[in-house]
Amino acid sequence: MVSKQPSQIKRLIDLLARLPGLGPKSATRLTLYFLSRDESEVRDLAQALVAVKEGIKFCSTCHNYAERDPCPICSSLERDFCQICVVETPADLFIVESSGLYRGLYHVLGGALSPLSGIGPDDLHIEDLIDRIDLAASFNKPIKEIVLATGSSAEAESTCVYLCERLKDKDLIVTRLARGLPSGVDLEYVDGKTLKQALEFRRLA
Repeated sequence: MVSKQPSQIKRLIDLLARLPGLGPKSATRLTLYFLSRDESEVRDLAQALVAVKEGIKFCSTCHNYAERDPCPICSSLERDFCQICVVETPADLFIVESSGLYRGLYHVLGGALSPLSGIGPDDLHIEDLIDRIDLAASFNKPIKEIVLATGSSAEAESTCVYLCERLKDKDLIVTRLARGLPSGVDLEYVDGKTLKQALEFRRLA
C-alpha cells in the first residue's frame, strides 16, 4: 500500500519513533509541531543536536558526559574527594547531582551486569574504579567511601554484589542507597524526595 504521507514527513516520523518514550503517534505530533514552527527554530534544534553529538565526550576519569577532560566535577576543588558515588549511567549521575545532596565524586559504570545480554565485568568501567581507588591511595588521598547508587533491578543487584566482592579488600566503606527505592525500578524514574531519603539513610553494603 502506498503511503499517503510525503516521504520526508514519513522518514522524520519513523526516526522520531525510535526515540525512548516515543511511539508513532507521539512522533507524528512532534513532526507536525516542527512543521508549524519557524524554520529558524527548527534549524537551531538541528544544529544543537549536531553540536552536542560532536562536542560532548566522555570524561576519562568518571566516564560522564563532558565538554572537557577531566569534567568539571572531577576537576573541582570544592568536591569531597574521599567519596565516589557509583552509578550505572550518566542519566543516573544527573539525577543524583540535581538532588543537591551529594558533594563527592562519581563513577559511571556504563550499565549493569547482565549475563543474558552478554554484559560482563569487562564490558563495564569496573577496573577503572579499582584503579581510581588504588591511585588515590598511592597519593595518600584515600577514598573513604564508595556509594553504590544503582537501581533495584536484578541486574543492578548482581552488579552491587560483584562490586562488594571486588572492594572487600580495600580500606574503605561501601554503602548502598537505603529505603524508599521501589523494587525493580531504575534510578532515573525515582522522584527527588525518595532519592533524598535513599541518600540520607544509605546503609552498609
